Amino acid sequence: QVQLVESGGGLVQPGGSLRLSCAASGSIFSINTMGWYRQAPDKQRGLVATIFSRGGTNYADSVKGRFTISRDNAKNTVYLQMNSLKPEDTAVYYCNYRGPGGDEYWGQGTQVTVSS
Repeated sequence: QVQLVESGGGLVQPGGSLRLSCAASGSIFSINTMGWYRQAPDKQRGLVATIFSRGGTNYADSVKGRFTISRDNAKNTVYLQMNSLKPEDTAVYYCNYRGPGGDEYWGQGTQVTVSS
């Protein structure tokens, strides 16, 4: 089992920044992929960004150039730096862990609201 605890969501004005954190604990494999997904009201959950334990990253086109994903393997923590936020970035953001065998875990979600 893997537990994921997210933090850092909140209310921010358009153009502002937020940094999300997700700390993983439990039975963590050294080789894994962690990432962020988001779900807006009445929409399906979709990819924001993922990062492999060796550093490779993948971003949704809608956040490229604005969001940066990073991780600290010593702390089993993944971060999402979100800059130039737009109202359409408003969603619940979920942390995701995927192990080498395909086992997958989700955090409880953190609300990000971009509004003036």
